Amino acid sequence: QVLLVESGGGLVQTGGSLRLSCAGSGRIFSFNAMGWYRQAPGKQRELVASIGMDGSTNYADSGKGRFTISRGNAKNTIDLQMNSLKPEDTAVYYCAARSFASGAYDYWGQGTQVTVAS
Repeated sequence: QVLLVESGGGLVQTGGSLRLSCAGSGRIFSFNAMGWYRQAPGKQRELVASIGMDGSTNYADSGKGRFTISRGNAKNTIDLQMNSLKPEDTAVYYCAARSFASGAYDYWGQGTQVTVAS
């Protein structure tokens, strides 16, 4: 089992910043990448950014230049620094881990709400 716990969501004004963190525990050797997804009301869950165990990163176009994904100070933690936030960034943000076995994001956190007020 892999346990992912997010923190850092909240309410921010347009143009503000938030930093999300995710700590992974359990069978952490079973995954080869971690990432952040988000889901807004009435919309499908979408990838925001991901980071491989080799440090390689990938960003959705919506967050390029504004969001930065990085490894945290503690092992198996990742952070998402979000700057210049817009109302359309409002969503529940989920931390996820990609399984070696399936190549899919099989492990998910409980989600943290990010609300950007206009």
